[in-house]
Amino acid sequence: MSKNIQPNEVSTQTFSWGIIKWFVTPDHTKGANVSFGEVILFPEQGVERHNHPDAEEVLYVLSGEGKQMLNDETPFTVKAGDVIHIPKGVYHHTINTGWEPLRGLSIMNPGGAEKILTSASDFHEIPVGQIATFRRNES
Repeated sequence: MSKNIQPNEVSTQTFSWGIIKWFVTPDHTKGANVSFGEVILFPEQGVERHNHPDAEEVLYVLSGEGKQMLNDETPFTVKAGDVIHIPKGVYHHTINTGWEPLRGLSIMNPGGAEKILTSASDFHEIPVGQIATFRRNES
């Protein structure tokens, strides 16, 4: 049975580079075989080079601008409306090159590859119903 999933019904994963809300995952959504979430990258931050040996990923850029690297090749510009397909096992990273947050959607097939993020040294989970805050950098 399908369900309308609201953002305040799922926890928020925070990192030094941004935040993620996984709305659909095989572990938390009955019958799901994919993972689907929204990713926000802070300005001048990004997800480090990594791969998903057993899952492909599709990224859809909602807003902002960044650089996308695939397969250790020269990074290319991504912006709102762009779709990036990342085959299984291909190394990739995304960096926000703009002044505003880079927002995008991520789909992993099969789902579950996102669990590796919980082992990151800067991982912190904000419980369901609580709001992750953005803090100004005092320099």
